Amino acid sequence: MDSYKVIKYPLTTEKAVKMMETENKLTLIVDRKAKKQDIKNAVEELFKVKVIKITTLHTPDNKKKAYLLLSPDTPAIDIATKLGLM
Repeated sequence: MDSYKVIKYPLTTEKAVKMMETENKLTLIVDRKAKKQDIKNAVEELFKVKVIKITTLHTPDNKKKAYLLLSPDTPAIDIATKLGLM
């Protein structure tokens, strides 16, 4: 899949911001058909970071949410700042 089609938008809820600060995790809404490997490749290509683990879930409103654990080298807060979330 195309990297720009895999990632739809980042989430900026209170829980997502807390996870960025404490657990170094990004929360993204992704394409429903994207597999974990597609998500990992897209994030590593677009944001130039190393993804350690991905957890996905399908929300009741028919969206797919991905929690990405980033390597300690790259704080998730820095990526959020680059995206204009913080």
